[in-house]
Amino acid sequence: MHVHEMVAEAEKTGQPSFSFEYFPPKTAQGVQNLYDRMERMYDFGPKFIDITWGAGGTTADLTGEIVTQAQTYFGLETCMHLTCTDMGETKVNDALSRAYKSGCTNILALRGDPPRNKEKWSATDENFRYARDLVSHIRQKYGSHFDIGVAGYPEGTDDNKDEEQLLDHLKQKVDLGASFIVTQMFYDVDNFIRWVGKVRDRGINIPILPGIMPIATYASFMRRAKHMQCGIPDHFISALESVKNDDAAVREVGKVLVADMCRKIIAAGIPHLHFYTMNLAQATRLVLEELNWMPTTTRPRKHALPWKQSLGLGRRAEDVRPIFWRNRGKSYVARTQDWDEFPNGRWGDSRSPAFGELDAYGIGLTGTNESNRKKWGEPKSVKDVADLFVRYIEQDLDSLPWSEAPLTSEAESIKQDLIDMNKRGLLTINSQPAVNGAKSSDPVHGWGPSNGYVYQKAYVELLVPPALFEKVLPRLHNHPDMSYYAVTMTGELKSNAPSEGPNAVTWGVFPGKEIVQPTIVESISFLAWKDEAFRLGLDWSHCHDADTPSRALIEGMMNDWYLINIVNNDFHSPRAIFELFEGLSVDGLEEVPTIEATANGVHQPVPGTETNGAAAVAATA
Repeated sequence: MHVHEMVAEAEKTGQPSFSFEYFPPKTAQGVQNLYDRMERMYDFGPKFIDITWGAGGTTADLTGEIVTQAQTYFGLETCMHLTCTDMGETKVNDALSRAYKSGCTNILALRGDPPRNKEKWSATDENFRYARDLVSHIRQKYGSHFDIGVAGYPEGTDDNKDEEQLLDHLKQKVDLGASFIVTQMFYDVDNFIRWVGKVRDRGINIPILPGIMPIATYASFMRRAKHMQCGIPDHFISALESVKNDDAAVREVGKVLVADMCRKIIAAGIPHLHFYTMNLAQATRLVLEELNWMPTTTRPRKHALPWKQSLGLGRRAEDVRPIFWRNRGKSYVARTQDWDEFPNGRWGDSRSPAFGELDAYGIGLTGTNESNRKKWGEPKSVKDVADLFVRYIEQDLDSLPWSEAPLTSEAESIKQDLIDMNKRGLLTINSQPAVNGAKSSDPVHGWGPSNGYVYQKAYVELLVPPALFEKVLPRLHNHPDMSYYAVTMTGELKSNAPSEGPNAVTWGVFPGKEIVQPTIVESISFLAWKDEAFRLGLDWSHCHDADTPSRALIEGMMNDWYLINIVNNDFHSPRAIFELFEGLSVDGLEEVPTIEATANGVHQPVPGTETNGAAAVAATA
């Protein structure tokens, strides 16, 4: 979606919107931290983010990589900065090609700062001396694919304070194809509003996005204001001076000052604000909370689908996914990134193409062995593992090997059932409650267009030992409304599903639309997920040294236990799927497994996982 369309939508609805700017970090750990923060700040509800090109073009390749990740994995509409610094036509075209292939549709075209080793800016290529040259080139080469933004300077630039000349330059960029303006940071709102009037008097009518810098600390506030040569109103100084040595107090005072500034801008008819986050979340979040713009349970962020939609090239129309990757969206996107087309969301067969290899980036367990041991401890019994799962459901842990993020509020209605199951050693790695016609505006279950209704079948996916699986099977056969798939790491698929086709587990009914079916269960996808699920467990086991109880325990579970998913197709019965397991528990929860190896080097079975004959045959078939 183009930036100018987002601004037009905010004007039409009367609901102000905002966006975030990030810059490429200098270290690999910094990049990972940025990805984590971008994903958390996704839930703040920005209309888009933008990624800077870096001083002197030094982080050009990393900018392109971050844009691709943001578009493809995080589903964040992303605007890529592009500068003339150290850029000839070949480099410019390469950067634009990468942006295009990532699904990016917005570019902020800038002249750029001089490289760090030069005092003054000079062109590498005479065809790319000014931002207007970039604007002209992008428009000629890509037509209307990219929305092209340019910089606006309410207080001038460090090398040009001639306002009339800068406005002339701005008009040239607009005449060549620029479609929105992002301003440098400022705090003098009266001057900004005056400048907007002069811009409009020049016949420039494209959207103007004011650059807002939240206040994190007094020192950083003064340093950045001095660096950007922007004026600071007297009331800012007087309010901050008395608390300048107390960072927490500065943030509290600063959020009020910046929020008041934002309200004044909105009142002047500017519907969209652009926040310079400096790759930090807290100061920006405080301003949004002060403005009452953060999503809440009574004012949730609306999603078109119940999962984050990838905005990669060719994926924007994707509207159905297997439920198995519900808690591992990045992995699903990585494993399907080479698909030419995606299963559609209509009722009918949507057989999945082949999934990518398990050794691709981002698919295995993340984190170092040491950090994972610190997070999940060193379990020595099935009970220890079960306790971890209970802690996760109680939100005392924010992740498990099979779940990258904390449990969501959707699980609240089944939370006690999940705790009860896991306490008995039935390890649930995915689930959803039954929903019978919740409004699409519902703060917990809602998604999709307004005035619609959404439905869900109760679903649970869990790991159980073979002996317990044999006890569950007869109960499943006595419940014709329930369908299941079950498999061990090396075993063949067992199922009572009537066909290999998809079984919709989530769907929505909306005015003027066909039924939307965004999550399904099917055999082909489950077998692909099975490999990943057991791989994650083995990765976890290898966080522990060989010949330790923890390694033996987790490896034994992965080698012997079943991965099962169960769908209750009667969505009117919310608890029936949990009643299926009443009275069942894993034997020997308190026992510590032996780590003695057999003659051929295979660990002895974990207590509670011994198979009877039938299960052993199924596991090795």
